Amino acid sequence: MTFSYLTHLHCPKCQAVYRADEVQQRCACGSPLLANYDLDALKKRVTPDCLLGRKENLWRYHELLPIIEEKNIVSLGEGMTPLLPLPRLGTEMGIRHLYMKDEGALPSGTFKARGATVGVSKAKELGVTELAMPTNGNAGAAWSLYAARAGIGASIVMPVGAPLINRKECAVAGAKLHLVEGTISDAGKIVEQAVKTHGWFDASTLKEPYRIEGKKTMGLEIAEQFGWNVPDVILYPTGGGVGLIGIYKALRELVALGWIPDRLPRLVAVQAKGCAPIVRAWEEKKRESAFWAHPSTVAFGIQVPKALGDFLVLEAVYETEGCAVAVEDAALLQEMQRVARTEGAFVCPEGAAAFSAARALRENGWIQDGETVVVLNTGCGLKYPETVRAEAPILQAHDRI
Repeated sequence: MTFSYLTHLHCPKCQAVYRADEVQQRCACGSPLLANYDLDALKKRVTPDCLLGRKENLWRYHELLPIIEEKNIVSLGEGMTPLLPLPRLGTEMGIRHLYMKDEGALPSGTFKARGATVGVSKAKELGVTELAMPTNGNAGAAWSLYAARAGIGASIVMPVGAPLINRKECAVAGAKLHLVEGTISDAGKIVEQAVKTHGWFDASTLKEPYRIEGKKTMGLEIAEQFGWNVPDVILYPTGGGVGLIGIYKALRELVALGWIPDRLPRLVAVQAKGCAPIVRAWEEKKRESAFWAHPSTVAFGIQVPKALGDFLVLEAVYETEGCAVAVEDAALLQEMQRVARTEGAFVCPEGAAAFSAARALRENGWIQDGETVVVLNTGCGLKYPETVRAEAPILQAHDRI
């Protein structure tokens, strides 16, 4: 049986076609490249029933992933994260059917493991020996760990303000770590020059075609976990936006296969008010965003001043009749505590932003009564200890409480 139905890559802007059996970065026009599959052939030979009995990880969808030979998979056991009903929080918000897709259960503690396992696996299959990437923290950590497992060298550049734990993850995995005074955009410029100088593989967000294929498995899992149906709304914390693009891509592929109804969830891009280029573009009904000067937010993972794939994020929002919402830092930090205290889930700041957006959208009526809503929590709150204060009285041995 065919392991992958990957056929080629294409440019969503100029429609140029590229081979998938060679190392590719971006289109000559500067756009990201997207992977294409022979969905007609796949539809004839594979059905949802074929997944029964397969391992509970994201590689259960291997026909819709770009690795040609199974031996090239680089895995740490990622995928099929919990889809948890949140009845107490949902009642408090007025969203009776509220669910959380909890990506904090993945290796490295964030959804970045999805992009890393598929991206590194394909890099290995294509013979890459050294990769480089800029990061706000979690992606660099995940790619460092998966690169180490694959025997591929990794050079990582992140802002000095990135969470300390991410530095340690890169270091323990043996990556060459560099810090930059500035934003992820500044880190990206350094990586771009290093790639030209050393001939390394550029694993920057959407400068290679396969990270998105890992991220799209969130959409595949949500559909399967809902019994090959879809919720009404999916909220996603959006920085580079690869996850939202991937979920949209997955759902469109599933519709083409006939695995889900031809009715897509309304996709919501959630950003912080201190860095909201996608939200501003959506409010102005534009197809691309403008660079956001002086970005600042405690939700560091979504602090991206200008996403390379912004036009794809906005397309996903427009085509699903979704929206884009910006959240204040104070509101997301308060939401983080609410989620933990009502449901026992310690979510990351980015996930908390998405919950805060769901609350606001229910209050203004955009989310309607009775709708099914899924919030993506993209990481484990334990990776952000500085966002929570834990002061407590110190007792003596003879004291009572």
